[in-house]
Amino acid sequence: MLYPSTKTQSSVALVGACFITLGTGIPAAAGTFNPAPLFEDIQTYSTTITTNGDAADVYFPALSEANGNTETFPIALMLEGALVDKSDYSNFASTVAQYGFVVVVPNHERTLVTPIGSFTGFFPEQQQVNDVLTYMVEENSNSSSPIHGIVDTDTLGLLGHSFGGGVGLAVIQDICFPGICTGSFSQPPELMAGIFYGTNFRNPPEVGAFPPVDNGTIPTALIAGSRDGVAELFESEATYNQIQNPPKALITVDGANHYGITNEDNPIRDPNTPTIDQAIATETIARWSALFLRSHLLEDADAFNYVYNTGDALDENVTVISQTQPIPEFTSVWSLLAFSIGGTGMIGKCTKALSRGGK
Repeated sequence: MLYPSTKTQSSVALVGACFITLGTGIPAAAGTFNPAPLFEDIQTYSTTITTNGDAADVYFPALSEANGNTETFPIALMLEGALVDKSDYSNFASTVAQYGFVVVVPNHERTLVTPIGSFTGFFPEQQQVNDVLTYMVEENSNSSSPIHGIVDTDTLGLLGHSFGGGVGLAVIQDICFPGICTGSFSQPPELMAGIFYGTNFRNPPEVGAFPPVDNGTIPTALIAGSRDGVAELFESEATYNQIQNPPKALITVDGANHYGITNEDNPIRDPNTPTIDQAIATETIARWSALFLRSHLLEDADAFNYVYNTGDALDENVTVISQTQPIPEFTSVWSLLAFSIGGTGMIGKCTKALSRGGK
């Protein structure tokens, strides 16, 4: 299936460089895999996370009586952007849930102290991850809960937007990062992967350098809008380059701004006007997020192939660079050539150019 196009692709010269570097290795064909949602209907309910008092919305697949409600779904925790209400993510969260997840979207209100003053509003923090996990165990065992018995409480993926994505990157590194962590933090063993939109990781935030992101064995991906005026694309690219361990990916949504993930654009907070329809942007971000999580939480081989091999060519609204294995030391001509033309970022571009014949 081809998704509505908002861009053109280029460069015969790039294709030539790719053949020099990659030899004749052409990406695998898409086959018959359909990246559409697995569940047509979802259900949702509002609740209070008893472990920290946060109001939250929960989205999950609507199971039919035919399957006896025996299927279980991993948890996908959505960490909201600064000052963004949970309701603004309803379209995104609904779509992710359709791929087989219990999506939890909390409002975490607190006072954030910064060098320029104190601000009270919705600001996620790292301890939410453990609080939500504890609550999901309670809900799963509560016979009166709408999600009783359908939650895989041993498997957690993180989603995030902007500030919330920064929180997620700190969680993945198992560090207590100032401003997004209070007290202490310990990464739960249930955490299996994370993917974040409109996010970068700088120290100090917003103005500092891009330190190494030590993600250990946790697959980590970023989704960026090409017209993001808050977390600019170069910042996401720099953060991606600093993610130390594959698998990792950077998915750029052409024409999306900082609020492509929300139900509506926010021209006050991001003056860059998107050039992609809001609904298409949100669906694109949700689909890639969900398939990335399926790749690594559920070992879904078709989803993995879509994210790392075929999806870039099928979805005209995105450009993907990715890495699934560590780059070898300079012990081969392949390693030397790959490095000389730009490392893994160029490899991703080669994949796209080759799959499209350089058009």
